[in-house]
Amino acid sequence: MTSNVRVERDSMGPVEVPADALYGAQTMRAVHNFPVSGLRFPRSFIRALALIKLAAAQVNLAMGRLDPKLAEAIVQAAQEVADGRWDDHFPIDVFQTGSGTSTNMNANEVIANRAIQILGGELGSKLVHPNDHVNMSQSSNDVIPTAIHVAAYLEVETALLPALRHLHEALQAKAVEFDDVLKTGRTHLMDAMPVRLGQEFSGYAAQIEAGIERVQATLPRLAELALGGTAVGTGVNAVPGFAAAVAQRLSEMTGLPFREAENHFAAQAAMDTAVELSGQLKTVAVSLMKISNDLRWMNSGPIAGLGEIALPDLQPGSSIMPGKVNPVIPEAVMMVCAQVFGNDVAVTVAGQSGNFELNVMLPVLAYNLLQSITLLANASRILADKAIAGARANRERMLNLVDKNPILATALNPVIGYDRAAQVVKKAYAEGRTVKEVVVELGFLSEEEATRLLDARPMTGK
Repeated sequence: MTSNVRVERDSMGPVEVPADALYGAQTMRAVHNFPVSGLRFPRSFIRALALIKLAAAQVNLAMGRLDPKLAEAIVQAAQEVADGRWDDHFPIDVFQTGSGTSTNMNANEVIANRAIQILGGELGSKLVHPNDHVNMSQSSNDVIPTAIHVAAYLEVETALLPALRHLHEALQAKAVEFDDVLKTGRTHLMDAMPVRLGQEFSGYAAQIEAGIERVQATLPRLAELALGGTAVGTGVNAVPGFAAAVAQRLSEMTGLPFREAENHFAAQAAMDTAVELSGQLKTVAVSLMKISNDLRWMNSGPIAGLGEIALPDLQPGSSIMPGKVNPVIPEAVMMVCAQVFGNDVAVTVAGQSGNFELNVMLPVLAYNLLQSITLLANASRILADKAIAGARANRERMLNLVDKNPILATALNPVIGYDRAAQVVKKAYAEGRTVKEVVVELGFLSEEEATRLLDARPMTGK
C-alpha cells in the first residue's frame, strides 16, 4: 500500500482504492470492469438512492434491528449524499451489471465509510458495514427499481410538470393575444381556408395540456415502490412492515404519496410503469416537435419565406452570411425531441428485459428515463421564455395574403356549388385576381353578395 491508496476487502479479496475515496472494493471493481461510456447516473438518481438508505436506516432503528449509534451516523451520511456533497464518489459507468448492484453497493460503501468518519473510525474498517448495516433489509434487486420510481416521480413533480405548465401558460397567452390575427390555413403545406393565429396557438396549448394530463395519469403507479421484495420478491431478510414503513418515511421526506407495491414480483421483474412514463414523455416530445416545426415554418424568411411571425433574435445565424438570424430555440427543442424518441426505444427494450424475477437492464432504463424528463423540462422552459413569449405576429402580411387567396371560394360552395366555385378558383389563380372580382365578373354573385360571403373573419368561427 502507498500513501495514495488504501486496501479494502470484499468477499473476493483485497482491492486498492484511492486513499481519500469514500467508496470501497466493490465500487473499485466495477470501475475497472465497466470502462464503457463515461456516462454516470444523474444527481436525481443518486439523491433517490440516498433517501432510500436514509429511510431504511430510520425504519431499521425503529424496529430495533440497527444500533442507534450506527443508525444516526448512517442517516447523517445518507443525508449528505442526498444533498450532493459526495457526488464525486459515484464513479461507476451506467453500462454495468444489469441489476444495478454495482451502484447500489457504491451507495452502501460511500454511506458506510462516511458514517465511519462521522464516528471517528478508519475508512474501510467496516465499523459501519455496507451490507450488514447500510443495506439491511434490502437487496439491489428492490433498491434500484425503487430508486427509479422515486427519482422519476421527484423529477416529474419538481421539474417537468412545472415546466410544462409554464409552457402551457405562455401558449395560452399568445392564443389570446393573436385571436384577432387572420392568416391562411394550410393542409399538406398548401393553402387552405383561413384560420386565426390565436386558434393555432390554442391548439398548441391544448397539446401541452393533454401532455400534462398524460404524465399525471402515470403518477399513481409510479408511487408504488418495489422496496421490501429484497432478492426475488419474497421479502427474505426483511421483517414484516419494513416496506410500508420505508415508503411512509419517503413520503414524509418528499411530500409525495409513495406506497409499497401491491405485488413485489411484478415490481422487481417488470418495469412496466417506467415504460409507460417513457411513452408519455415520448408523446410530449411529439407535441413539442410539431409546435417547434410550425414555429420554424411561420418564422421562415424574412423575405422569401412565410414570414407570418417573428421569433426573438438571439444570436447570429451564420459564419458567412452577415445579418442572418436562425430559429435556434425551436431547433434545439427538436433535437431534444429526437433524443427523447431514442431514449424511449432504449427504455422499451430495457423494460422487456425482465427475466423471471429480475429485470437486467435497470441502469440504462434509469439513465434514459431520467434524461428524458430533464431534457423535456429544460426544453419546455426555453421554448416558452426564449421563443413563445417574444413571438410577434406580422399581421398585415398575413391578412393581405388571406384576402388575395382564391381558396376563399370554398365559402361559396353552398351558394354557387362546388363546380362553379372550382371554376372561380382556377380563373383567379390563372389571372392573379381575387375571388371577388372573378365571381362577380362571371355573374355568379352580385358585388354585395360576394363582399358578404367572402369576409374571411366569419369563416374562422367564434
